[in-house]
Formats: sequence, structure tokens, C-alpha cells
Amino acid sequence: MTIGKMELLEAIAPVNRGLLATEADKQAILAAIARLEERNPTPQPLEATELLDGNWLLLYTTSQDLLGIDRFPFAKLGAIYQCLRTNDSKLYNIAEIKTLPFLEGLVSVSARFEPSSPRRVNVFFQRSIIGLQRAIGYKDPNDFIRQMEPGKFLPAIDISLSGNGEETASDPSRNRQGWLDVTYLDEDLRIGRGNEGSVFVLKKVP
Repeated sequence: MTIGKMELLEAIAPVNRGLLATEADKQAILAAIARLEERNPTPQPLEATELLDGNWLLLYTTSQDLLGIDRFPFAKLGAIYQCLRTNDSKLYNIAEIKTLPFLEGLVSVSARFEPSSPRRVNVFFQRSIIGLQRAIGYKDPNDFIRQMEPGKFLPAIDISLSGNGEETASDPSRNRQGWLDVTYLDEDLRIGRGNEGSVFVLKKVP
């Protein structure tokens, strides 16, 4: 492990994905991220599909959309995953929610992505599912993604995010919700920056 990578992981270890980060912590972490991005070993990450593909566990973010989930009464953020299926150009964000016993929740969003540069993808959100883990039969991200086959009913709040519920390839701007840059990628660590200014640090997991 390189010194820069170790420095970043040590900086984010005590801040619980960013929930406990002070302003001083945030500045130190962003500086460590920038230093590591300068040493990116994969300058064209979208071509390195063998590295990109798989399940990624969120270690740190500045995204208030994600961190804000922890502020709801009786709800605490559990594990957050971003799962990439490069063969299908699909992305799945899955957040596990800790709450009262037997009422653990799940918030997920699926999207299609299209490369627009060697390190940037445009993201087209398609579907959001919010529900109880027990009702959905949630076991792990891989099993849940298999359940999200088109047309399969899930006992949850199931929302189409693609306008009329169908792909609009003839007018992709109707579905475009944002973009994501991959600014660092190696065999087990990925750093991304989103169109809203958020930063994401993720670790590859089975």
C-alpha cells in the first residue's frame, strides 16, 4: 500500500463515512484525496472494466443526500454500496438502514451509465426502491440486484425515475440526471467526483 493511500484511509477511518467529520477533518481528507488523485495509476479508468466492475463499499463521502439519511428519527446509516455492472452499463446504489429490530430498511437507486470521456460517465437514473429488508427478502447486494429484474414485483415503494417509465434513447437529455468522474482507481480503491460537487471514496468488496 502506498503512503498516499494509507494516509487517506487513516484520515477517513474515524469519521464514519463523513458523518462525524469536522471542518478540519474535511479539509484534511480532501487534501489527501487530491494528493492521491495526482498519482492515479489508471488514467483511463473506464477502459479498465476488470477493475471497475463489482461491488464497492462507501468509506467516505461529502454527499448530503446520503449522509442526510442518518438524520431521520430512529434511522441510522448501515453499509452503503455502489455496484457496477460494466457489461450491462448499469449502476446500483444500495443503502442499508438500521432502525428498530425487524424494521431494517433499504433505499436503492438503479441507473444506466454512458461514458462521455476516458474518466466520466453520464448517469441516467431509472428506478428507486424503498422498503423493509425483511419484506423484500434482502440478503446482500448481489442477491438484491438479481431481484431487480424488469417487471418483477417487489413489496416496496417502487418508483420509475425515467420520465414515462421507459428509456428515451432518442432524447437522452430527458433522463440525464448527472455525471460521475472516476479520478482514482486501483485494484481495491476508487475515488469519484459527482456533478453536485460531492466526493466519494469506495473500497472493492465481494
